[in-house]
This record gives sequence, C-alpha cells and structure tokens, in this order.
Amino acid sequence: MKCPKCQMVQPDGSTECLRCGIVFEKYLARQRSLPERPAAADEPGSPAITEDAPGNGAAFLRGLLFSVGPEANVFYVIGRIIVFLLIVVWGLKFMFEPMAGGYAGRSFMHLVNLPFHEAGHVLFRPFGQFIMMAGGSLMQVLVPFICLLAFLLKTRDAFAASVALWWLGESLIDLAPYVNDARELKMILLGGVTGRDVQDYHDWEFILRKLGMLEYDHTLAYAAKIIGTILMLCTFAWGGFLLYRQIRNSFSSPDPGG
Repeated sequence: MKCPKCQMVQPDGSTECLRCGIVFEKYLARQRSLPERPAAADEPGSPAITEDAPGNGAAFLRGLLFSVGPEANVFYVIGRIIVFLLIVVWGLKFMFEPMAGGYAGRSFMHLVNLPFHEAGHVLFRPFGQFIMMAGGSLMQVLVPFICLLAFLLKTRDAFAASVALWWLGESLIDLAPYVNDARELKMILLGGVTGRDVQDYHDWEFILRKLGMLEYDHTLAYAAKIIGTILMLCTFAWGGFLLYRQIRNSFSSPDPGG
C-alpha cells in the first residue's frame, strides 16, 4: 500500500509512514473532516491507500522492526514503560554482576530457563549422548529466539520481540557460569551433586572434553556473557526507540503530520 501523503510504498499492515512519519488513521480522519473535493487517482493528497507492488527489502525490514500502532489505551502504554524500565534495571544487574558471584544462577530467570534446559535433554535424547548433552543449552537459547521470531513475524509486535531479545541475552549470561565450571566442576547441579561426583553429568565438561576444547572453557564462558550483554544493550536501544514512537503516536495531536 501507499502512504496517502507522500505516496511511498509501505509494508502491508503498516500504521505509520516510514518516510514522512504520518499515522495513517489520524491522517485519514483529518482528511475525512475536510470538505470533499475531486482528487486525481495519483494525487499525493488523496486519502485513499491503494495496493501496489511490494516495497523493497529495506522498507519491509524497517516496518517489521520499528512499526508501532497508535494505542489509545493509556494503561497499555504505561505497562510497556514499566516493562522496559524493569528489563533495563534487571539487565544491568546481569551485565555487571561478576560471573563468580553466582547471581545468574540465583535469579528468578534461572528458574524460567531451567525447565527449557532440562526439556532439551529429553527432546534431543534420540540423537545420541553428545547431542543430548548439548541439547539442554541449545534449547535454553532456542526458546527465546523462537519467541522473538514469533513476535516479529506472527503477531508483528516489535516491542514484545525486543523483550524476547533481552531474554535471549539473559539466557546466554545464565549459561556462562556453567561453561566456566567445565574444568573445576565445583558448581552444584540439579540433584545436589557436582560434576566431580557423577561421571559425564556436567554438560559442558562432557561437550568440551569430547571436542578437545576443555582448556577454552573460561574463554567460551566470557564470550557467552559478552554476547549476552551486547544483546541486552541492543534491547535497550531497540525497545527504547519503539517505546518513544509508541508514546509519540499515542499522545500526539491528530494533525496531518501525525
């Protein structure tokens, strides 16, 4: 479809022009309130939104990642502000807490991640012991990634997708101490035992030993934490920008400029 003001082709389902920034609903409401006059089919001021060839990939991606609608319910917007502030404050705690401090393993989010981690072992059991052992950590990061894709592609809720990206970053930070323990085997695992107590019980000791990479456990652990931190920082920028646009669209006056 085309923007009724500047005629730029928009991704289907867009509520706001990617070029001139008008909110379609408000712009059309304003146009309908004006006296009727003849308008050519291709006239830029025509209020009709017409179907056209699909927009280019960049425009589609911008619409997918940054599109927000004019939400009339003020409590809905306030709820999103609260969620954003929560993940920022909580995310900073995850990011700056030393890995040896064990905060990730004591946090509420660890209890959220743990069932998915254990389910991964069950799900990947038919593919052999190595895949089964790796499947726990794999499932722990796959679940938030799948949620991110679902919010983006299915529900077209970019803000919810940004929260899922935060969860993905947190899951990597949650895994980092486990990877870091692959040689020391001091971490108390599910069942109240350590990797020293039961042979082939510690996922990352088994994985890295089989790959001949056991000496890289600390390097991989810090890499997981750094990547998780970067993803959280991306969440702060992405979610903050979306929230700014949500507030602007929801509370701006209904003028032609959106």
